[in-house]
Amino acid sequence: MHDMMTQAAGRTGALAAGMRDDQLGLPTPCSEFDVRALINHLEWVADLFASLAGKGPMVQQREYAGDFPERARRMLAAWEPPEAWEGESPAMGLPMRTVATMALFDLVVHGWDLARATGAPFDAEPETVKALLGFAEHMAPMGRQQGIFADQVTVGRDATDLDRLLALTGRDPEWAPGR
Repeated sequence: MHDMMTQAAGRTGALAAGMRDDQLGLPTPCSEFDVRALINHLEWVADLFASLAGKGPMVQQREYAGDFPERARRMLAAWEPPEAWEGESPAMGLPMRTVATMALFDLVVHGWDLARATGAPFDAEPETVKALLGFAEHMAPMGRQQGIFADQVTVGRDATDLDRLLALTGRDPEWAPGR
C-alpha cells in the first residue's frame, strides 16, 4: 500500500507542481473547487494523513501555500514506520489501513480531478485502481450520506476500472471544462 501511495503522491504532486498561475482559477470536476482550492484541499489532505499516521489529531485546513509535493513527502514519511499501520486511528476510530486507503483514494481521485481540469494526461496503476474500486464500493453509501460522494454516475459496460471508480464517487469520467 505504501508503494501505491508513493506512486499516487508522485503523480499528483507533479500535476500540482506543474500548475501555472493562469490555471489556478480553472474549474474542476469537484464543483466546489477550482484548481487552486483543489490543490489547497490536497495540501490539507497531506497534512491530515501525516498527522493521522502518527495517531495524531485531525488538523485544520490552512491557506493555499502551493507546496503540496513537500507536504505529500512528509505524509509518505509518516506512513513509513510499521507502527503507523497498526491499530486504530484515535481521531477517526477507523483501522489505520482504512485511513491509509482514504489517503490513497484522495491522491488518485483528486489527481484525476487536477488532470481533467487542466487537460493533462492521467493514469493510475491497475492494482491501485482495483484496490480503490473495492474500497469505494464499500464506502460509497456512507460517502453519499455524508455528502462526500455525489450520486453514482452510470457508465457503459466497456468502462475502465478507473471510470467505474470515478462514477462511484459521482464524477463523470467524460467530464471536461465547460461541458
